[in-house]
Amino acid sequence: MELIQRPRRLRQHPALRKMVRETRMDASSLVYPMFVVEGTNRKEEIPSMAGQYRYSVDRMEEKLTELLDAGVTNVMLFGIPAHKDAVGSGAYAEDGIVQQGFRKAKAVSPDLYLIGDVCMCEYTSHGHCGLLKGQEVDNDATLELLAKTALSQVQAGADMVAPSDMMDGRVGAIRRLLDQNQYQNVPIMAYSVKFASSFYGPFRDAADSAPAFGDRKTYQMDYHNRREAIKEALLDVAEGADLLMVKPAMAYGDLIREVKEQTNLPLAAYSVSGEYAMVKTTAAAGFIDEESILCEMAVSAYRAGTDVYITYFAEELARCMASGRIG
Repeated sequence: MELIQRPRRLRQHPALRKMVRETRMDASSLVYPMFVVEGTNRKEEIPSMAGQYRYSVDRMEEKLTELLDAGVTNVMLFGIPAHKDAVGSGAYAEDGIVQQGFRKAKAVSPDLYLIGDVCMCEYTSHGHCGLLKGQEVDNDATLELLAKTALSQVQAGADMVAPSDMMDGRVGAIRRLLDQNQYQNVPIMAYSVKFASSFYGPFRDAADSAPAFGDRKTYQMDYHNRREAIKEALLDVAEGADLLMVKPAMAYGDLIREVKEQTNLPLAAYSVSGEYAMVKTTAAAGFIDEESILCEMAVSAYRAGTDVYITYFAEELARCMASGRIG
């Protein structure tokens, strides 16, 4: 048969397949989300996320060392305080739990790049991401506290801050306060396109952050909306964001691609707790090969346009990249 074009020619040898690979990945783009709790000598497995743990500050080093050994140098910290109140004061306390975590991580290794998740939900007694006015979240009153939270994290050692609250105007408020305190070079990674998603269920267990009433649909996005996702991303660009994010990752590859094409900033995707839990539970039942699935999920996000991949599988993916399994 006379065929001029034979795409299979480029698939005949492993070296050639890797040579012409369109999507390339590196462990330097991985971010591991880590939960820090108050107390001592605590390493508690998260029931809905097999293999993931909450660590007290004195036990953080063992996990951070594991990550560094695997080639993962980027860590995003989430704090879980012992005390919560209506104004989320633990989020911006000088000696709050996540601030302690940043100081400890900085002492463990200068090679770690630390990112602070900026939100109120873990710290408020009502579980919402901002101050309440009656039964509603007060957007504008929350901005000052979010900015204070970001500043406190940077002062404690965070190299980057990542507001996840979805309040209108929070990127600008954080940028102004950081600049006023001579932190002009600290970047902001905005959770720009963050949907009100059922994929977050296990995280709320991990961070003890489920809302006490109602839901978060008045501030997190409706997952039916594509144009609104672009609007949110462009607003964050205008307010001074340095990186953007789409969250969740697995079901939103179309929006990862579209945000990437319509902006000129690096783009992160967060492979969230529900994605992790689905892989772990299905693999434990023997229905899928865990490593193959987590690699395929990661490649799909990078193929869509992801530059930074936030994932609980960061350590496993780094080892797969080092071995040539993917990358």
